[in-house]
Amino acid sequence: MDALLLGRRIRYYRKDAGLTLDDLSAKVDRPTSYLSQLENGHVEARVGLLGELADSLGCTTADLLIDDPPTRRDELEIEVIRAQHDPRYIELGLPEFKPTAKTSDSALEHISSLWRALCGAEQTAGERDGDHDRRANVELRAEMRARNNYYGEIETIAAKMLAESGYPGRGPVSERMLLAMAESCGFTIDRVRDLPHSARSVADQRNRVIYIPQRDDLTTRNARSVVLQTLGHFVLGHRDTDNFLDYVRQRVESNYFAAAILAPEAAAVEHLREAKEAKDISVEDMKELFYISYEMAGHRLTNLLTEHLDITVHFMRSDNEGVVWKAYENDDVPLPIDPFGGVEGQRLCREWGTRQAFTSEDAYALHYQYTDTADGEFWCVTYVETDRSIPHAITVGTDARQARFFRGSDTSRRTVSSCPDPMCCREPHPSQRQRWSTVAWPSARDRSHILSGLPTAREPFSRFPGVDLVEVYSFLDRRSE
Repeated sequence: MDALLLGRRIRYYRKDAGLTLDDLSAKVDRPTSYLSQLENGHVEARVGLLGELADSLGCTTADLLIDDPPTRRDELEIEVIRAQHDPRYIELGLPEFKPTAKTSDSALEHISSLWRALCGAEQTAGERDGDHDRRANVELRAEMRARNNYYGEIETIAAKMLAESGYPGRGPVSERMLLAMAESCGFTIDRVRDLPHSARSVADQRNRVIYIPQRDDLTTRNARSVVLQTLGHFVLGHRDTDNFLDYVRQRVESNYFAAAILAPEAAAVEHLREAKEAKDISVEDMKELFYISYEMAGHRLTNLLTEHLDITVHFMRSDNEGVVWKAYENDDVPLPIDPFGGVEGQRLCREWGTRQAFTSEDAYALHYQYTDTADGEFWCVTYVETDRSIPHAITVGTDARQARFFRGSDTSRRTVSSCPDPMCCREPHPSQRQRWSTVAWPSARDRSHILSGLPTAREPFSRFPGVDLVEVYSFLDRRSE
């Protein structure tokens, strides 16, 4: 559902029925403030609520979900609002413009026409070539959510390889077993000191060698993951592609394969069943039991908890400014999204645990927290990584109802988030604005995030985004010699 378009259709039918927001609030038993955010496209409606709204407004659910704005005025307002989220519009440095009832249709027509002219006839409605790749990323995340992030076919392949390598059924996978798996695929592993800085590994398919950094650059724990992610491409039959969706899907599948090997399904599920019974599920225990990173342990919970234990969860990696690098959810936690439905690059609410962890009494201890949102109450645990130049936080959580199965669910730490209401944490308090708006002049720090690797309108798709192929091919020349 397009939240902005849906909100306008709800508003249209509400006014057509002669109802105020307070009237509708009484009919559907939802706060007036929530309905206002819904009509403005700031929150998404659950399917069950759509039926209640349709009954109260005298229309059908299908009427609310039609992909056309209800009036020309709504169409113009939506176009102007969306234009202001486009990076090219943001680069103009113009103040935000919010259409109101006093804004004339003529003014909106002028703004909309000027924006289309600026974009060019071939880029009407704010579309850019690179946006198709962002949409592909959103599509893949929808696929992952639909299958609860569980890939049974990859689990089967991993289980077969583990059995052939002599895995005993419990505990971490040894380096000897990993070397046996690589050998069964026809590869040897070579640690080198001159691996290109832009690559985490390089596979020479002609000579059947996988190159990884020396141990002083890549720890044994991380090396196991890198080797298996590289092997995964060959084990899963991946082929060269010039399609961004296929590229991202291959990355997801190879990462999944590595996790399925390092935290085997049967052993992990047995451990998680016992932990659920004891109400003591912990990412930290998974990390130590299988000798994997905290991030991989958190990912593994998203793979297995819903499929085997009927527990829905969410996962996030974000930096110390709250910018999302990775995210997954099937518990309806209200993640921030861009106009295309993407999460990466969006900024989390300051009240959420993944941001509060950086300012807690001990920023490097596990941070447990409940957060009350417009979509319900959620619990989470956040781990701050200390081995990065820019600190990152890994968060795993679930809704408050299921939190009882997790270690740390007895925490007394609680916050309230009213995001996406700008007054929650995104806009200064009016008194602060009055005191400082005319005298403060901050200079932004250079930064980049995961979206910086996506192609732009002027940049063709690369089979290996972010990798310097000149360095890689020169490296392979040296090795061949």
